[in-house]
Amino acid sequence: MPGWLNTVLMIVAALLIIWVLLIGVLWWQQKRMGNDVNWREIMRLVPDVIRLIKRLATDPSVPRGARWMLFGLLGYLLLPIDLVPDFIPVLGYADDAVAVILVLRFAIKHAGLETVTRLWPGTDAGLASLLALVGHGKKSPRT
Repeated sequence: MPGWLNTVLMIVAALLIIWVLLIGVLWWQQKRMGNDVNWREIMRLVPDVIRLIKRLATDPSVPRGARWMLFGLLGYLLLPIDLVPDFIPVLGYADDAVAVILVLRFAIKHAGLETVTRLWPGTDAGLASLLALVGHGKKSPRT
C-alpha cells in the first residue's frame, strides 16, 4: 500500500474515532443535564465544527492570533504526528478532541460569541451543544 494512501486512511480513521468520542461525550453531557438526546444533532456536530473552524480561520474579522491558532489546529488534526500517538486506545484521539476544545475556547474569547454564532453552519441546538462542550456557560444568541 502506498504511503500516501496509508496516511489518508489514518486521517479518516482518526476523524471517525474523534467523531465517535465526541458523540459519547455529548450523550453523557445531555443525560447528566437531564435532557433528551437528539441523535440527529449530535451526528451533525463534527462536520459543523470542522466547517466552523475553517470559516473562523479564514474570516478577516477574527483577530490574527486566533486565526493562526485555528490554522495550527487544522494542521495538527491533518498531520499524522500527535502529542499522544493515535494507536493508544482512547487517549490517542482524546488529545485531538482536547486540542479542538481549547482552540475553540480561545477563538470564542478573542473573536467573540457573535462572530462564532454568525459563522456557525449548523443548527441552534448544535451551537448550544458546542458552547456547552467548550465551557461557554451562556446560551446561544440565536435562541
